[in-house]
Amino acid sequence: MSRSFITQCLLAVVGLWVLHTTPLCAQANKTYPASPFPDRVILGWKGDPARSQAVNWRTDVSVTQAVAAIHEADPSPDFVPRARLVPATTEAVTIEGTSVKYHWVNFTGLTPGTQYVYRVGDGEHWSEWFHFTTAQEKPAPVSFLYFGDAQNDLRSLWSRAVRGAYSTLPQANLMIHAGDLINNSNTDYQWGEWFEAGGWVNGMVPSLTTPGNHEYFKDTDGERRVSMHWRPSFALPENGPKRLLETAYYLDYQGIRFISLDSQGALLDSLVLEEQAQWLLQTLKNNPNRWTIVIHHHPIYSTKNGRDNDEWRARMEPIYRNNKVDLVLQGHDHTYGRGLNMPLGQSRKVPDGPVYVVSVSGPKMYDIGLQDWMDRAASNTQLYQTVHVDENKLAYKAFTVTGALYDSFELVKDKKGKNTLVDLAAGLAQEERLELPERLLKSFKAEDLEQYNLRFQQYKARKSTSKK
Repeated sequence: MSRSFITQCLLAVVGLWVLHTTPLCAQANKTYPASPFPDRVILGWKGDPARSQAVNWRTDVSVTQAVAAIHEADPSPDFVPRARLVPATTEAVTIEGTSVKYHWVNFTGLTPGTQYVYRVGDGEHWSEWFHFTTAQEKPAPVSFLYFGDAQNDLRSLWSRAVRGAYSTLPQANLMIHAGDLINNSNTDYQWGEWFEAGGWVNGMVPSLTTPGNHEYFKDTDGERRVSMHWRPSFALPENGPKRLLETAYYLDYQGIRFISLDSQGALLDSLVLEEQAQWLLQTLKNNPNRWTIVIHHHPIYSTKNGRDNDEWRARMEPIYRNNKVDLVLQGHDHTYGRGLNMPLGQSRKVPDGPVYVVSVSGPKMYDIGLQDWMDRAASNTQLYQTVHVDENKLAYKAFTVTGALYDSFELVKDKKGKNTLVDLAAGLAQEERLELPERLLKSFKAEDLEQYNLRFQQYKARKSTSKK
């Protein structure tokens, strides 16, 4: 037996020993190293979605001249040498002691309603070719996906949410992520898992992302700031308050104004809350679109008992109600709730404000509060949502990650812009999933279970009464 063979065997044994004795976090931090080849490719917007499209990606520091190539999509591969090259803007970033480079390009001068093909790289190391389609120049039907908190076990368990969502709605115009994409704001392997779970879908369907509390961290000067990954990783509109660049913004897309708000920044600083409220008022006042959808992390009305974002609600809820916001998409509470801010006993068919949704797409689960504002709820359930909007109707559906239709409603808008709610949940085969997560059943004290069971009975009684 040769010495080299013995040496190889010993090295293999040592390697296995190191693998199984190295702390998990140390292994994880080495899971997603950058290379000259582009990774974490994701579409977004910096301007008019009918005539532009932005893209972000990451490489190692060896890349000195990043570039993107674009051409109108063609079923023939002969377009490749004719693709237009666009130089990228590059930013070097050091996080957790590791230096990488992020690059972004904003494709401009595009034709509305047109499919394009693009790739990113440095002229030698290229990504695959991706397709995207620009928005229509005028109002037109829009379909999009919405995800609540991903946060934990991103590669192993959240991946089934994003992949299931794309399988359900492969023609989605965009994806919305309502905060807490990851668990620890600057931990690179978690961002690596998030991007791996989305995979090539991120390069085909543009994303609008909103930060949650887990995207914030305390800097060395004691200030709370958004993750060092946030701005390098995403291409987002820069039309919001100056202190909330790429966390609060709006996008007009085919007759819908999407508005992202940074609820975590507001809850950390009352001045930021007020600045954001004033900006929101102007953004809603000067809104030419027929539909308005707001996205933020912390709920106006919570789904978890004992959680209450009262300062956020007191300032924002009247603005929504008085300025014809149609739908508010949220996260944070790791359960599901959908409903209206209307007194019990009052007709809930004609909303006096937006429909509120709180959802969760990842596996971290809390106990559900079953509050009076909720018309449909879920506990211990991973979900994703599809929304279809045309001129006169918004059709919303929530699916479990196993593909079962769990919730459904429509908003029908009349000529004066007033909505009528058509609640379709009662006709669904899927019964409400309201059982507590197993770990909470084991950890709850007797009085906790008694309180939950009381809320459960009150919720069921209200739902039974509302059906009569």
